[in-house]
Amino acid sequence: MAATFTRNNAWDNGGTLEGNSDLLWYAIGVGKMMQRSITDPKSWWYFGAIHGDGPEWGGITAPPQVPPLPSPDLRGWSQCQHATWYFPPWHRGYLIALENQVREDIISLGGPSSWALPYWNYFGQQNPPDQFNIPPAFLEQNFPQAAQLPPNVPPNIPGSPNPLFVNARYGPNGDGVIFVPTQAGVNAHPQDPNSDFDFGVVTADCLSDTAYTNSFGGGQTGFEHFDSATGDLENNPHNLVHSYIGGFQGNDQNNEQGLMGDPLMAGLDPVFYLHHANIDRLWAIWNVTLKKDNPNSVNWLFGPTTNGQPDFQMPKDGSWWRFTPSDVTDIGKLNYTYEELSAPTGVVTAAQAFSARLTALRKAPAAGAIGGIENVEPGNKVELMGATQRSVVVNGAGARAPVRLDTGVRNKVVASLQGASQAAPPDRVLLRLDNVVGKIGGVISVYINMPEGGKPAQFRHLSAGSIGLFGLREASEPAGKHGGKGMSFTLDITKVIDQLHLGQAFDLDTLYVSLVPSRAIPESTPITVGRISIYRQAH
Repeated sequence: MAATFTRNNAWDNGGTLEGNSDLLWYAIGVGKMMQRSITDPKSWWYFGAIHGDGPEWGGITAPPQVPPLPSPDLRGWSQCQHATWYFPPWHRGYLIALENQVREDIISLGGPSSWALPYWNYFGQQNPPDQFNIPPAFLEQNFPQAAQLPPNVPPNIPGSPNPLFVNARYGPNGDGVIFVPTQAGVNAHPQDPNSDFDFGVVTADCLSDTAYTNSFGGGQTGFEHFDSATGDLENNPHNLVHSYIGGFQGNDQNNEQGLMGDPLMAGLDPVFYLHHANIDRLWAIWNVTLKKDNPNSVNWLFGPTTNGQPDFQMPKDGSWWRFTPSDVTDIGKLNYTYEELSAPTGVVTAAQAFSARLTALRKAPAAGAIGGIENVEPGNKVELMGATQRSVVVNGAGARAPVRLDTGVRNKVVASLQGASQAAPPDRVLLRLDNVVGKIGGVISVYINMPEGGKPAQFRHLSAGSIGLFGLREASEPAGKHGGKGMSFTLDITKVIDQLHLGQAFDLDTLYVSLVPSRAIPESTPITVGRISIYRQAH
């Protein structure tokens, strides 16, 4: 049975209010929700607070004109799930509830009953090729005039303020140019090759993961607003996109932060929901197109509960909808689909990745060779190879920290690389950043053995990936739920280690890890990494 609702690409028909009816009616529906009181579960403000609320709301430069927060929090507020394996299902339920409310308002104003939330596919490279840019509908301060709009829009709409326009949306460079630094985005907005800073590239590499738990979807936790079990889907692209789109006014961390850059404000920006529709679409691609499985653990399927009731709850159809992850795993049963569900260019299968690695190591893989590529979180079938001896302070243009290696463990990695074959898959090497704390987030790229004073643009082959610090402030609050322990991330640095090995540059007792921010970090607000550790994962 075909789904009733299809979520379409926001860039269809140019991504403008006059050309894209999905975006036009989204703006009209959002506008009606904004007219309601913050205490009304059908209001825009109530839904924004479900994701997160805080005193930061009082400092937001309009538009939007954000009302004062009541005290204490109302039902269901600040329940978003981050750095947890519940990240994908909680946000899917959140989107369904928001979409349902917007559709209800659209229908009441004479709009289409088939309306569904569009998605922003910043990985799209066709029709048009620059979908890494924010759709123009979000940059128009006012609705078009009546002659450019269909006749059934409410008479007060033409020429009125556009609810999709947000002032506090500053972009990667802090200049109001809003784009996502995918590889195509970086190519279109190149940085100075002599810069000390680096745009961590936004990718869909998470789709190549083979396991949900401790990999694609995050690590096992309870009900978590922010914990330290960030999954690959959540880190990149999710966190990076949030950080880049929000940005800072003038790209100075001491200035106003864009709404999208802080989880306590992000739900107030209408582009938030199009970004999350794309994140939800990637999860659907991982399940439906790539045929990969969600967890079968009872703890995941039925989620956190209180007194036998699911903790996840959303206002929907005039009441409260409680749901579990198992209720939202199948989009077909949820009666919606996406216009396009093919994997982005560059996503490879496990077999392709393994075959390519053997080839890179100058071995001879068999056609379709596969083996030894399950993603495993450190602490499970891994061996510590080295770690920093003290915390690392990241400010200014970043930091460079030595990680002393255990010779015996390093030799095991070398032996596995030398003897690699289809029957003997070589080790993987993982880098762990633990207890990352700070007052304001951003994006930090990680380089292995980049020379001191080296420029990132000249050493791309030593890049180990990037981390997005969306939610860092909340995770670092000493009085918060997690006692200020901050965030933790795992990056697979196997490709870099392979390159060092092939270049006869892995016979050393210390690796140097460079942490390169996308913008300068003031000394007054440093980011601190509690420990950097490197693990060998044998197969």
